[in-house]
Amino acid sequence: MTLSADQNRTSPFAAIHPALASALTAKGYSQLTPVQLAMTSGDHGEADLLVSAQTGSGKTVAFGIAIASTLLGSAERFDAAAAPLGLIIAPTRELAIQVQRELDWLYAAAQVKIATCVGGMDMRNERRALGRGAHLVVGTPGRLRDHITRGALDLSAIRAVVLDEADEMLDLGFRDDLEFILGAAPQERRTLLFSATVRRGIAELARTVQTDAVRIETTASTEQHADIEYQLMLVRRDEREHAIINALLDTDSTSALVFCHTREAVRHLTARLANRGFSVVSLSGEMAQSERSNALQSMRDGRARVCVATDVAARGIDLPNLDLVVHADVPSNPETLLHRSGRTGRAGRKGVCVLIVPEHRRGAAHRVLAMAKLTATVRAAPGIADIEARYRRRILDAAASAAEPDETEAEFVAELLERAGPERIAAAFLRQQMAAHPVPEELWPLPPEALRDKRSARDRKAGEDQPRVREPRPDMQGGVWFTISLGRKHRADPKFLLPMICNAGGVTKRDVGAIRIDPAETRFEISADKAESFAERISQPESVEKGIIIAPAGEAGGRPRQENPRDSKPRDAKPRDAKPKFKKGGKPGYKQKGPATDRGEKPKYKGKKPKRPA
Repeated sequence: MTLSADQNRTSPFAAIHPALASALTAKGYSQLTPVQLAMTSGDHGEADLLVSAQTGSGKTVAFGIAIASTLLGSAERFDAAAAPLGLIIAPTRELAIQVQRELDWLYAAAQVKIATCVGGMDMRNERRALGRGAHLVVGTPGRLRDHITRGALDLSAIRAVVLDEADEMLDLGFRDDLEFILGAAPQERRTLLFSATVRRGIAELARTVQTDAVRIETTASTEQHADIEYQLMLVRRDEREHAIINALLDTDSTSALVFCHTREAVRHLTARLANRGFSVVSLSGEMAQSERSNALQSMRDGRARVCVATDVAARGIDLPNLDLVVHADVPSNPETLLHRSGRTGRAGRKGVCVLIVPEHRRGAAHRVLAMAKLTATVRAAPGIADIEARYRRRILDAAASAAEPDETEAEFVAELLERAGPERIAAAFLRQQMAAHPVPEELWPLPPEALRDKRSARDRKAGEDQPRVREPRPDMQGGVWFTISLGRKHRADPKFLLPMICNAGGVTKRDVGAIRIDPAETRFEISADKAESFAERISQPESVEKGIIIAPAGEAGGRPRQENPRDSKPRDAKPRDAKPKFKKGGKPGYKQKGPATDRGEKPKYKGKKPKRPA
């Protein structure tokens, strides 16, 4: 049996248990989400439910509404609990704690007592909470099994069990634990299974732990999450981290979540972002629960703007005002993509999901998007000019929206204008604001064909053989050209040439203009105001590495290629690697006389071989 979310849309609060309806009203709910609305239908009664709904669609409140009649019946509040009546199983600590917080306010009028049993917390405190009596228990599979095995958790009175994020629990290998836990609960119970997708493993689990379950789909399987905009950001293979930094800078987001595949990648990227001036925290499975809680609290109260996390650590967390999700690594399957992306665009809020995709992984990214039935806009990573333009717009908006000086400020403002003048004051304000922002990374633009369509292998190889260039900056006028004795034959690349140039001449990236890489050398442009000091600095022998020469270029923006004297040889000179030629069947130094020697073989002796002299 399958129910639609369009059913029973009239008077949704009237079908909800009165204790919960009052809590929803007090919380400011004016309408229910599709999955919450589906739980108010009386058609499924007390049947088991197999529910698929988008991540971030309000599932916690939904199953809270669904099991209220099973737990409370017609009573307005809970009586003293000798044993738990309801059990909610979640895949991760963060999700379990989040579920407990949601149910706390939802069942507050019913005077509920909730105990949490999650890994990483003190088991003694959890046993004491269970011993004092709890109506609901929320926990992770491993810790719940431990309490059942030790006799601290009695499931004999359980009326309803909820498996939240069931697909994730299967992916994490918790099937044996789930079957053990449900085997300890009464057969006459109600089982609700919530999952983002109902694939084969979920369907098999449902047949094992449920009886005649009602299938509920709140959205069509082909419908894309309308509140999330997907972007596929193509980058060069070695510029992935630079693109992540620029993607975080090129947004007005106050809160962003960056996903990595491994713990090591989380540690590395967190350190990289912290060094660049981001307020960043991390989440991974190796962290203690207190560290994870502190990291999440930093995101919630605004002390941190970016959280770098693994899939498992961030599963089920709900961060307020999270409007940007960045996939630092291409998701391996559609379920991972949907769960990651579902951290944003929650409860009607808009969100952006950016996939950082190296060129060679473009096909894999498109396959994952297609399997998830998602469409994404293909775009290039933002460059320095894009990000600095955004910075300037923010500065203009901040200045334009500033209030007029009050009485206490007017006198000093007048003094500033008189002594410094408006232009110098504006310049000082601009420099101060620009210095407060992290400097964006230099990215080499992809060819237009890469953004329009996937090129053939031959076209891609031809593009790689072309010289790489750094386009001139629009605001650089009258730049002075220099050369460095490294070119394409030395495998010169702007990525390592730029820091070498900056270190040698004591300049910054913004002082370097266009870069042209020729076969034997590279020409580059230095801003006019820095050219003199740059030339003086590079004239010192210790300014560059041994064997590398940096010098002013000629008037034509370059200098002729310096031939190596060793390369100037007569045309008839014999090359070093030439080999002596000889006819087929012969070897150098042999005269072709006899049949044996024709083949370079040793002469054959008849009879005994002569003895060697002593």
